[in-house]
Amino acid sequence: MDRLDNTVRPYAWGSPTAIPHLLGVEPTGEPQAEMWMGAHPGAPSRTERGTLVEVVDANPEAELGKAAVAKFGPHLPFLLKILAAGAPLSLQVHPDLEQAKEGYADEERRGIPVDAPHRNYKDANHKPELICALTEFDGLCGFRDPVQAADLLAGLGVDRLKPYVDLLHAHPEDAALREVLTAILTADPEEMAGTVAEATAAATRLGGDYAPYADLAHHYPGDPGVIAAMLLNHVRLQPGEALFLGAGIPHAYLNGLGVEIMANSDNVLRCGLTPKHVDVPELLRVVRFEASDPGVLRPEASPDGEEVYDTPIDEFRLSRYVLPEGGTAHDLTLDTPQILLCTAGAVHAGEYELSPGQSVFVPADEKAEISGAGTVFRATVVA
Repeated sequence: MDRLDNTVRPYAWGSPTAIPHLLGVEPTGEPQAEMWMGAHPGAPSRTERGTLVEVVDANPEAELGKAAVAKFGPHLPFLLKILAAGAPLSLQVHPDLEQAKEGYADEERRGIPVDAPHRNYKDANHKPELICALTEFDGLCGFRDPVQAADLLAGLGVDRLKPYVDLLHAHPEDAALREVLTAILTADPEEMAGTVAEATAAATRLGGDYAPYADLAHHYPGDPGVIAAMLLNHVRLQPGEALFLGAGIPHAYLNGLGVEIMANSDNVLRCGLTPKHVDVPELLRVVRFEASDPGVLRPEASPDGEEVYDTPIDEFRLSRYVLPEGGTAHDLTLDTPQILLCTAGAVHAGEYELSPGQSVFVPADEKAEISGAGTVFRATVVA
């Protein structure tokens, strides 16, 4: 078992206080957006044996287990994060595995550098993800029913939005959503900026259900993503609730602190709320144009106290243990790799005492026992 020393990424949308407060350290005044736990080459966790990438590479079967290596290859297939959104993240989607392989191979053939700002596919993997709220957490997830989206836009009373309202009423669900999103993202930038300004003024005046969109416009004035966001479901998670985001589902995190886990990929196609590259044709190829319920997940408790967040993929499995004062120890030994993360209280994981924000890596088949009083998230795979 290895204690992890993890990197905090200072993205501009990060909260200056949420991660420092969790860790019990003084804020630096700079945004602190994500703390990465895993073996992603961009910011691998560090151990006394070297980076987690080096540890796994030295003996994949010993660290990951034979079953995980056979199923996913000689690399840790998930990345665990603490995410602290102080401002909205970009509106985005992720490709499925086949789309990622095709897109990566195409950009490799065309010789587009991996670090080029207009590159879409940094790797050949998909990026399903799960966000579990540690505080109240706001996000956008999946398309609204077109009629509901039309009503929301119409309620602003902005004449420039009427064509989108009419399209949403005039076509079947998938065609309506595709036509309106395409029209928003391909509109003349100057005209769209004016539309966003009028919609922002109306949303600010009306408040209520429109307040999140007024806030988006405050951070991204004139951005077409402000209008596109109104096509999506607004979700407010309570602590312990989660969202699973599969391929092609448009989404954005707005604010809050959470534990996030994902397949070990960096493939993102953006729809808006960003100064970064937006590849509209490729985005439209990847987006799934279907209305859906956001599907808020609540953990399912098992007899041994493990609370599991059920998801339809195998690259990661997230669960948590809420350990009461004076409770018994739990044996977490598995034949797959694990990262254990404390988010509340004080717990023991093997020889290590963990306070909030601290974590350990547990190789496959290594004895893993937790005790104490607090909350521990467990990340592993289904092999």
